[in-house]
Amino acid sequence: MQSAIPAPLSARAADARLSPAYYVRADGLGPYITDLLENCHTVFDIKPAMAADLDDAAGLRNEHSGVVEEGALVQGDVVVQAGGRIEAGAQVVGPVLICTGAVVAAGALVRDHTVIGPGCRIGFGAEITRSLLAGDVLMKHPCFIGDSVIGRRVNIGSFCSTTALRCDRGPVTEPALEEITVNLDGQPITTGQTKFGSIVGDEVALPAGTVLSPGTLIGPGTVVYPRDHIGGFLPAGSRVR
Repeated sequence: MQSAIPAPLSARAADARLSPAYYVRADGLGPYITDLLENCHTVFDIKPAMAADLDDAAGLRNEHSGVVEEGALVQGDVVVQAGGRIEAGAQVVGPVLICTGAVVAAGALVRDHTVIGPGCRIGFGAEITRSLLAGDVLMKHPCFIGDSVIGRRVNIGSFCSTTALRCDRGPVTEPALEEITVNLDGQPITTGQTKFGSIVGDEVALPAGTVLSPGTLIGPGTVVYPRDHIGGFLPAGSRVR
């Protein structure tokens, strides 16, 4: 049986279900995140655009007026905006942007090329890397978000995890070699990335213990009932049992 041919770039750019606006309302998230979301044609553009911005963070450094408490372990280029806070006992490895009103609490780990949006709460045992948390995201328990985009007012329950690396082609290698594809209407869509986790839209709550497969797209307002594994595309307003 012949395998499906991934959709070309032009096709994915034309599908509204792959646009940032389908998942995250961009206004009111502060100039940087709003501009980032509005200037990316697809959700696949967000992570590389954000990584490039953070690697050249000269324009963000003048916004560093937040609080880094004594006892926080901060390495590399880390910008904390006014009203943002990194508590004693937290670890942040830049380049990272912590936005207005966001709190990274004791015992949390925020790793490179991450933007923690306004009002987010990152708690003990939570780990984030190469991801955007748009705003008012709650990650207050042990969990992992990597290579992903998380929308507004999303709650990440205890022991939730995104996965971003294919492990169905034999031994896992670093750096990763297999491109991640997204399945949409039975058609594989190229992401252009060998590590791509999930896009989780506004106002989704992930119950404790939920694991998201690579290339998972969850539309805003989706209700996820307790279950152990989710993958594929879930349209806005879905109910998943």
